[in-house]
Amino acid sequence: MAKDHDMESVTAGGAIFTKLKALGVDYVFANSGTDFPPVIEGLIEATHRGMDLPTAVTVPHEMAAVSMAHGHYQISGRIQSVMLHTNVGLSNGATGAINAWCDQIPMMLMSGRTPVTERDRFGARTVPIGWGQEMFDQTALVRETTKWDYELRFPEQISELFDRGWAIANSTPKGPIYLSLPREVLCEQTPSARLNAPSCMAPVVAAPDPASLERAAALLAGAKSPLIISQRGAGSAEAFRVLANLVQDWGLPLSHYWANQISIPLSHPMQIGAAPEALLAEADVVLVINSLAPWWPDKVTLREDVTVIQMGPDPLFARTPVRNFRADVTLVGETGPSILALARAMADQRRDESTIAARRERISALAARNREGVIEAAESGNRGPMTKDWVSLCLGRAIKGRKASVFHELGCPLMPLDLDQHLGYFQEPHSGGLGWAFPAALGAQLADRERLVFATMGDGSYMFANPTVCHQVAEAMELPVIVLVLNNEEWGAVRHSVEGLYSEGYAAKSNEVPMTSLKPSPDFARTAEASRAYTETVVQGSDLPAALERAIRVATEERRQVLLNIAIEPAGAL
Repeated sequence: MAKDHDMESVTAGGAIFTKLKALGVDYVFANSGTDFPPVIEGLIEATHRGMDLPTAVTVPHEMAAVSMAHGHYQISGRIQSVMLHTNVGLSNGATGAINAWCDQIPMMLMSGRTPVTERDRFGARTVPIGWGQEMFDQTALVRETTKWDYELRFPEQISELFDRGWAIANSTPKGPIYLSLPREVLCEQTPSARLNAPSCMAPVVAAPDPASLERAAALLAGAKSPLIISQRGAGSAEAFRVLANLVQDWGLPLSHYWANQISIPLSHPMQIGAAPEALLAEADVVLVINSLAPWWPDKVTLREDVTVIQMGPDPLFARTPVRNFRADVTLVGETGPSILALARAMADQRRDESTIAARRERISALAARNREGVIEAAESGNRGPMTKDWVSLCLGRAIKGRKASVFHELGCPLMPLDLDQHLGYFQEPHSGGLGWAFPAALGAQLADRERLVFATMGDGSYMFANPTVCHQVAEAMELPVIVLVLNNEEWGAVRHSVEGLYSEGYAAKSNEVPMTSLKPSPDFARTAEASRAYTETVVQGSDLPAALERAIRVATEERRQVLLNIAIEPAGAL
């Protein structure tokens, strides 16, 4: 009990929470287990002693817990923490760690370590799983997807190790770190001094080399056929605005090829869509902004004299084993500040106004045609069952002018959404760890309770998200997220992948493709209703706009979670 302890010390399990709060962590997303007794006891002790603590959020599945921390950061820009149960909890959360690593999301990831002692020490093994869960190298489960890892050896290390982990996670390029926490260590007392102090280490924030920045600016200014490809957004609201002005001022076309965030408004006259191949083939200068895979190598051949500028926190994506996209100039740095620096450098460049004006006119016309084609194709999908593009078009219209974010996972395609906000869109990470969008949307809603937050998912992705868990958390935390399940009763992404590789094969000519069917479809509305969600099933496309308005009204006025189960036509309907 706290009254028996020296007020100058605290149980190590509670000390962790105190330190996390001092580092600016608001939430610890946790799924507890038999390694948690000193954490829970220490947390109660620290509460009784009036220590400032982050909020512990119980999330009954580890993938959801990690994804909530992911989504919270994407809206707040503040690192959060996850605490999992030994190796089994860490293994459930490993997919989330892969996603966070791929998306460059800083995160304080922790899991307990099964007791290493069998007797004679407080915290030693007490149940059979203490033997069953021990591993030679538990950290191996996430080592390749974390920037730094360590096992806490002594309780007095907490302050310094957490300072180090926090600084490394927030350094360029950002990403998760991992700490293993043995139960015996957590049971010990540790001095409370410095636990409430901010980090004694500052993150390392990289910035582009001035000479490279000037060269990139000169190349773009002098280009006849420039192109920008941007996948992961502009990095900040200011950079979003500045980049939109920059591409308009210089007549620079920008493609959101396979984008998981938007970099300029989708209706911008220089935004050419998701297919850059034609402009890429004729480009003499290409600026790649934080793009893991900026084009499909087998689909385009670049000019021999092309110059490619790679910009981002890690322009070469050094921890990706094979990524051989050209990089004649590299600009390393956080995306937002790098865009602002490039814009300043471009302001000093000489301009050929007639060339820029002609290019601006040509690209504006191309962007308008592409935009018209997107809308026309989407409107043709107003039927029953409807197309994904129609759902996307209706959603974009429903949220126009609102502070809203769409978390997309094989749900609403980007282009018909017509989004124009910096934090308007987040697609699943390119690592493809499914089950991300729903819990990430929950984390985003927790970060900004006044924001309208949607999770748009395929039926398979929804099942991957452990929906019972997510709906329970939404109710417990009063998070009015709106979930759109685009239900075509199949793994549409798998079918498309087969048809893409074998375009003239049997699968492309078949209505039924093996290992893709998800029939019979569960009644997803009942899953959500178990947690008191408002639900509707929508079959006809003409009924969707009104259903979306009802969903938004319930979320904003009643502050309840919503699920719309939307019937989508099969991907391979013939």
